Order: sequence, then structure tokens, then C-alpha cells
Amino acid sequence: MGLFDGIFGDKNKKEHKTESKIPWIGLTAREQLDEITDKSKERPQLIFKHSTTCGISRMVLNMFTSGYDLQEGLMDLYFLDLHAYREISNAIASKFQVMHQSPQLLIIKNGVVVAHDSHGGISEMELEKYI
Repeated sequence: MGLFDGIFGDKNKKEHKTESKIPWIGLTAREQLDEITDKSKERPQLIFKHSTTCGISRMVLNMFTSGYDLQEGLMDLYFLDLHAYREISNAIASKFQVMHQSPQLLIIKNGVVVAHDSHGGISEMELEKYI
């Protein structure tokens, strides 16, 4: 082990990337918004809007992922890649009457947004309150 391995990592060791423990559902079609509305009548639906080119968005996503501890099946979690599906983000803003921000988290129950936040406020949201 070299002097700087603890700081910079040992290039001979394989890096272990931790995989997301969140059961994301890709949000890739406008039609899914109607499904989300319908499903929200049975259990909460969550939409995470993420900008893949924004460092702040990446940091917030990492904080959300590392702090997520709900049991699977309590809510459906949708992930929107804003660069690939910007028109869906616009449709979300229109349908749910929430101004677009990035990163942004929306919680939908009974067809309406019951909570939303962006940036650092996302990691402060208590998801269990909406179950």
C-alpha cells in the first residue's frame, strides 16, 4: 500500500460502486403521467427530476439515495432524466401545476401534488409522512 493510496485509492484494487437501492421506474413517456395519477389513488407516487449534467443535481440525487430507507412497495418512485425527456418535465409542470425546477421531487396522492421541493430541500423531506 502506497503512501497516497488512502487518499487517491489503490489503482490495483477494483472500485466498488454502490448500486442504488431505490427501485426507480424510468419516466420516459407522457402517458405515464396518467398512470401516475391513477396509481396515486391507491398509494403515493414520487417523481424525481434529475439533470444529468448538473453537479448540484447529482449531489442531491446521491444524498437522496443514501438517505432513502422506505420499504419497497410503499410508493412508486419515478426517475426523470431531464435532458432526455424535457418535454415530459414540461408536461409535469402543466398537469400538476408545479413550476419546473431541477433537481426536483414531487409526491402525488389522490391525483394531486401533496408535496414538492427542489435542491437541498429534497433531502429534508420526510417521505414517510406521505404514506
